[in-house]
Amino acid sequence: MIVFKFGGASIKSAEAVKNVGVILRRYPKEKIAIVVSAMGKTTNAMEDISDHYFHKRKKELEKALEERKTFHREIVDELFPDAQHPFHKEFEGIFGDLQERLDKSPTLNYDFDYDQIVPYGEMISTKIISAYLNELGIGNQWIDIRHSLKSNNTFREARIDWPLSTQLTKKNFHFKDTRMYITQGFVASTINDITTTLGREGSDFTAAILAHILKAEHVTIWKDVPGVLNADPKWFDNTVKLEKISYQDAIELAYYGASVIHPKTIKPLQNKNINLYIKSFIYPDEEGTLVGNLTYDKLIPSFIFNMEQVLIRISPRDFSFIAEDSLEIIYGYVYKHGVKINLMQNSAISFQICITNNKRKVRNLIDDLENDFKISYETGLELITIRYFDSSTIDRVMINKELILRQTYKQNIQLVVRDKG
Repeated sequence: MIVFKFGGASIKSAEAVKNVGVILRRYPKEKIAIVVSAMGKTTNAMEDISDHYFHKRKKELEKALEERKTFHREIVDELFPDAQHPFHKEFEGIFGDLQERLDKSPTLNYDFDYDQIVPYGEMISTKIISAYLNELGIGNQWIDIRHSLKSNNTFREARIDWPLSTQLTKKNFHFKDTRMYITQGFVASTINDITTTLGREGSDFTAAILAHILKAEHVTIWKDVPGVLNADPKWFDNTVKLEKISYQDAIELAYYGASVIHPKTIKPLQNKNINLYIKSFIYPDEEGTLVGNLTYDKLIPSFIFNMEQVLIRISPRDFSFIAEDSLEIIYGYVYKHGVKINLMQNSAISFQICITNNKRKVRNLIDDLENDFKISYETGLELITIRYFDSSTIDRVMINKELILRQTYKQNIQLVVRDKG
């Protein structure tokens, strides 16, 4: 069997959903577990809905919910033009369930409420795609991933319970009654069936988990790019596709922020030596990029741009050393607020971290750090990471940039910069 993952861009419209059917017709006999994200920018919209709900902004909540319903209804109307088609009733039922959830009072736990609301994006998208494929004659079974993937209750960054998830996944994805399952990415649940999520962009990770447990031949992630590029074309001209990359390079690029692959995706695949293909849903005949157990001397330089960064400088109040006890406090606060450190650097009496500017998390982190340390910070920065760098690649990215901080490793360099405007 094989695993496919379709991201938001690949199902952002009725035409895109129809294209999924075209792609799947190319695999008429294979057993396939298909992991699907929310449609288009729905996760962003659902995050807004969750935020409005938590902060009791009723008018904004009603408007955002109606916009999301209209977006999906237009897709459903095009895919199922017969107004009497039974899926229209099912569609209304899904949004009815969401409305019922939003009618409840929010808790005091933002992340808990987030996980109960945002995954409706995946529930809606998978229902639509499953029904449409069955309409086409591409038989499939919709399956709720929460009955298979179990996690702890660290909401928004849940950790998978591998032994229990393995047992349940093998039981539920048995391929006896169907050769194709449609399920949700990004979502899991606790043993008490409370919905959790696996971290932003976690659908890739879901695909890898299923591949690992079900011993898939390979995984294909269908993207709107031809494969893994050496830079994001949004920030960089003249990008080059990487034909093949090793697990090691893939996890390095993902860790530093390459958006094509989620950082947690590689480990489950590498552990079972399962190949990963990044392919274009626009040009499915093209080979894309192979990620696997490969060796080579080096790749062409790859560039990763993280925008909207904050550099926080942490110093003791009494000019003492930043020692292990200080680091324990700092890391404790970082963990408490669910912050990912993109770069860290220390000297005898200071410690600097570069993080993405999630305003709520950053403000709360700084407030806690100021209880114990002297804090200063800069916003509006960029973090540039170059893997397999040389002097010419550094010169290329430093045009019209002010260098704030530089950190060099054997194969990587990281540059915190400010645009000169």
